[in-house]
Amino acid sequence: MRVSVFTEPHRGADYDTQLRFARLVEDGGYEGFLRADHYQSMGADPGLPGPTDAWLTLAALARETRRIRLGTLVTSATFRLPGPLAVLVAQVDQMSGGRVDLGIGAGWYEREHTSYGIPFPAVGERFDRLAEQLEVITGLWATPVGETYSFTGDHYRLVDAPALPKPAQVPGPPIIVGGRGPKRTPELAARYADEFNMPFKSVAETAAAYDRVREACDRVGRAEAGRAPLVLSAGIVVAIGRTDAEAQLRAAPLHEKSALPPEDPVVGSPAQLVERLGEFAEIGATRVHLRMTDLDDLDHLELIAAEVLPQLEAGR
Repeated sequence: MRVSVFTEPHRGADYDTQLRFARLVEDGGYEGFLRADHYQSMGADPGLPGPTDAWLTLAALARETRRIRLGTLVTSATFRLPGPLAVLVAQVDQMSGGRVDLGIGAGWYEREHTSYGIPFPAVGERFDRLAEQLEVITGLWATPVGETYSFTGDHYRLVDAPALPKPAQVPGPPIIVGGRGPKRTPELAARYADEFNMPFKSVAETAAAYDRVREACDRVGRAEAGRAPLVLSAGIVVAIGRTDAEAQLRAAPLHEKSALPPEDPVVGSPAQLVERLGEFAEIGATRVHLRMTDLDDLDHLELIAAEVLPQLEAGR
């Protein structure tokens, strides 16, 4: 099981806080540091000192880390045009030496769009735009050097793009598509993604989502096209402690009113987290993203590194 850490800096974390956390992720033996792409907190707390841009942050971290993978869960297709997004992700991939994952989704949090003047179309159009963005981004990265790329869709049009720069990873950074949607999300993952992620739901709900995406892979002929099977991953909200009181203290923010949908966190001991990881492994997950709420709580990160990660290594 590959274990990465997922963070939400929009809750309140400046760059230095994220750098300190990412370095400890690297030192602690985790596989990666991934962060949300949001411009506003989701509750009453304003998230001081304010938002940080996901890709600007990851570019800086690319130069200040050496081993961990870096990426988004997930970049909102409403925030950036697909051509410039392909350019900036390719550049960050080069800056990191090929350690970037691009998680991308349709966008969902209307309040941040309204606050910052970002257009927020209806959900059907957002998914249409996401599909075109995935087509454009993968098309640009796959275009051989010296050739050009053109695309005409309902929402984006590219004419003779030089399709540069190229990412360090060939044909490009792994793309993560995920979510709870029963129809379009599995289809998009099957067509374009390298990893399908089910975020923060129960093992049973995650297993059902994996079945849907496997069926979508069969429908689109993914195996027949010679593409590798999708990596199946799960997001897990964690509040782990040496004692129950410590775990409950870390879980306190999970009880605050939020725009987030209901989740299925692991609140308890390191052994309980190991057990949950085993349950996810049984349904086919080979990667997990542990969501830690407080980026100042370095002890939480160290506890899991010391008492959970070694058990996963021992079980191999």
